[in-house]
Amino acid sequence: MGKLEKILDQILRGGSDQNVGFDDLTFLLESLGFEKRIKGSHHVFSKAGVEEIINIQPAGSKAKPYQVKQVRLIIVNYKLAGE
Repeated sequence: MGKLEKILDQILRGGSDQNVGFDDLTFLLESLGFEKRIKGSHHVFSKAGVEEIINIQPAGSKAKPYQVKQVRLIIVNYKLAGE
């Protein structure tokens, strides 16, 4: 299981949203084809075919748990994990 699969599995399981690394979350979004734009501490991701715009900020080296939940919902709703 590669890095991408491990991060995707961790996010889809939803048991440890507070332990997802910010760099891991941005790596996952970029791997799923999202385009990144940075303005200050805000990392804004968008993708053709996905209505929502994802706006995340780091909390130290971790991603904020509520933002991980938002990303999980988008992955599931748009079937971006290939399921």
